[in-house]
Amino acid sequence: MDEAEQGKIELIMSLRRQGIRDKRVLSAIERIPRETFVAGTFRKQAYEDHALPIECGQTISQPYIVAYMTEQLKVTDRMKVLEIGTGSGYQAAVLAKLCRRVYTIERYRTLLKDAEKRFEELHLHNITAKVGDGTKGWPEQAPFDRIIVTAAAPTVPQTLVDQLKVGGILVAPIAATALVRPDSGAPKPMPGDQRLVRIERTEEGVKREELLPVRFVPLVEGVAKES
Repeated sequence: MDEAEQGKIELIMSLRRQGIRDKRVLSAIERIPRETFVAGTFRKQAYEDHALPIECGQTISQPYIVAYMTEQLKVTDRMKVLEIGTGSGYQAAVLAKLCRRVYTIERYRTLLKDAEKRFEELHLHNITAKVGDGTKGWPEQAPFDRIIVTAAAPTVPQTLVDQLKVGGILVAPIAATALVRPDSGAPKPMPGDQRLVRIERTEEGVKREELLPVRFVPLVEGVAKES
């Protein structure tokens, strides 16, 4: 058994210990080679449970957070999923093993080109990717069964909620200051604090559930100038 395979086994065991129970999610993570999505200098750390830097000042998320967010989406194999923030492409690759089609938007052309090469290398042909402003979603392909946002928004993005089907779920990191009402008596969040939030669109409006503290790069409007 090589080092990567051993690291993958240990990671799956760690995810189970941390409460990830969905066998389909664990299987998807097991089948996607995370080392493909990180720079050569960090490949030995590919299966350690923490975030790693990638190009353009971005990161590939901690495996536990990828597994947790994916589990919270409750994806099935007939669903159409929108991802905001392609990054390395790792989260989209995991989702591609679970749903019918993934649409993913990235503001950095450099990141998107690299991600598309990885999708091709791994024969993930149910992913459609484009460069664009993730805050606007992908209206031409809406509505979506599920939406996942991999960058922290200052508030729940209404534009994205509007692109959900009724019964659809959105999972996103949100600035904690946007989640605490001034008159609630709850402790005031520190600047920069974020919470993972799950939004379900209903006939009457939305249901919102706060999940856990997280740390993501900010969600930025527009398309990035190439660095």
